[in-house]
Amino acid sequence: MLKKRVTGIGGIFFKCENPDKIREWYSTHLGLKTDGYGTSFEWKKENGDQAFSVWSTFKKDTTYFEPSEKDFMVNFRVENIEWLVEELKKEGVTVCDAIEFFEYGKFVHILDPEGNKIELWESNDPEYHKMIGEIRTF
Repeated sequence: MLKKRVTGIGGIFFKCENPDKIREWYSTHLGLKTDGYGTSFEWKKENGDQAFSVWSTFKKDTTYFEPSEKDFMVNFRVENIEWLVEELKKEGVTVCDAIEFFEYGKFVHILDPEGNKIELWESNDPEYHKMIGEIRTF
């Protein structure tokens, strides 16, 4: 049986000159309820469980996207991140760092063939919901 790898979009992150001003613009003109990080979109998994995707702005000079030189990063939701990292290594994919563990999930970063940094997130959605408090969506 083939294990799932990516299960959805976890987030979209991009660099900008003035993150506060950009978040305000998206709030005013597109109706996003933003805070200092961005916003979270709630949706339901196939089994009906609550899940989230994140939209967030970063300062232009952030080093978080390195070694990529791109102004954006996509976060993919995954299952069984430990297994997936081992498979990706076997396939010759560049894994940038060790898996990090937080109450709201596990994270690791990889590079695609063009040097785009990709964040993989095995989420703990109940803890993420507690962390963000009131759901920040449209």
